[in-house]
Amino acid sequence: MKIGSVKLDNITIMAPLAGITNLPFRLLAKEAGAALVCSEMVSANGLVYKSQKTEQLLDSLPAEKPLSVQIFGSDPAIMAEAARMVESVGADMIDINFGCSVKKVLKTGSGAALMKDPDKAAAVITALRQAVKIPVTIKIRSGWNKSGKDAMKIAEIAQERGADAITVHPRMATQGFRGNADWQVIADVKKNISIPVIGNGDIAHPDDALQMLKETGCDAVMIGRAAIGHPLIFKQILALLRGDRCDINLVHRFAVMVKYLKNSVEYFGEKHACRMMRSRLCWFVKGLPGSGRFRKSINRISSEGEALGLIKSYMKVLQDDRSI
Repeated sequence: MKIGSVKLDNITIMAPLAGITNLPFRLLAKEAGAALVCSEMVSANGLVYKSQKTEQLLDSLPAEKPLSVQIFGSDPAIMAEAARMVESVGADMIDINFGCSVKKVLKTGSGAALMKDPDKAAAVITALRQAVKIPVTIKIRSGWNKSGKDAMKIAEIAQERGADAITVHPRMATQGFRGNADWQVIADVKKNISIPVIGNGDIAHPDDALQMLKETGCDAVMIGRAAIGHPLIFKQILALLRGDRCDINLVHRFAVMVKYLKNSVEYFGEKHACRMMRSRLCWFVKGLPGSGRFRKSINRISSEGEALGLIKSYMKVLQDDRSI
């Protein structure tokens, strides 16, 4: 599959997730087989006005390439300048956020608010397309009602203004992540435009990815929440696409958790990383016997060695007695 000039190894993509898809996590998804990984949502205003915290979101390593950086904003000129900055640091493509429904984002006219204003949406896409040479994509929702008409309109505008691909998360902006994703909206967009369409939403298990491909005809699948704590879902999906199955055991699961810890310590430093890991390591043990006790113990870690010891001890308990 190709998105503009970027050729992907397969059809699985790690979604941009605010507060989650930082560099250490993206490396996990890439190692698990994701063909494309996406940054956290990055403020165009923050980049242009030199926010150090925002600029750090652009940190990258060759091992995670190709990388898509998602930016949000509503001013075409500022968005274009931010896009040039993203291109200059080596990102492989830029995604425009048309889906965030958080109030503080909507109030600025950004995110899903752009789906209410086709003229501004067109201006933003055009500004980015003219500003950079790398591929430009957009990520949209169904819109503001169940019809999907907003999604269709924005998709047509995006294609006309030079976007290279569109990701469709078929929930209404007012839904957040509640209710069910209406995959028919993905299918309808795919039938009406010629650029690649990426399906996103309600892929909770590896089989769901194949079902989405079958039902919608989309060109690729984007995985978000299901990869939190289980980035190996990409490996499982790729196995299914080959006609195989990939069973994930405790050793695999805990190895990924340790890798995430080590990646985070290397990137953020031990003190900061351990504070983060007090909540994030629990992602990887959700549903396992005794996970509540592990969660309580990990909530006090202050060093990498302490965390590794607790992980090793918990894994041994599970291996010795799966009936906890």
